Amino acid sequence: MSKKIILMLLILVSLLLFSSCGRNKGSEDERADARMEQIVSAIKDKDNEALKSLFSKKALDEADDFVGEVDSLFNFIQGDIESWERDGFSSDESIEGHKRFWMIRYGFTLKTDKDVYEFFVIDYSVDTINTDNQGVYMLELIENYGERELESWQDRMRAGIYIH
Repeated sequence: MSKKIILMLLILVSLLLFSSCGRNKGSEDERADARMEQIVSAIKDKDNEALKSLFSKKALDEADDFVGEVDSLFNFIQGDIESWERDGFSSDESIEGHKRFWMIRYGFTLKTDKDVYEFFVIDYSVDTINTDNQGVYMLELIENYGERELESWQDRMRAGIYIH
């Protein structure tokens, strides 16, 4: 093969790799935003079943008192929701053969006419390795967010809804 053909192939492969990275990031953004909108809608409507349906079977099985946690969350948030905004995300992916899991972690700020609330979410948006794990694993409401130091997300990770 000539050097020109090899160079062209290297450029083509590089372009394909870089463009696929952009699609994954866009897809992660879209998944995080869609899930956040579902969570906010359920909170706004105080819809227990809608919120519960977002959580994985594993999270529901492991949560201490999911129904009580939902009630606590709905009672804690005061006022009418005015806006929400995702604060960023990170993700992990694992592939085993043709199966994979994709964990997305992100925070979001929820503003009502009475207060501002900071959330952190752990969401297995895709899990074909363990389908019982697909869905939200943790929804954490962080009180006094700017005034406290938080442990790592791994140390705070627990199933269900967590207000702290």
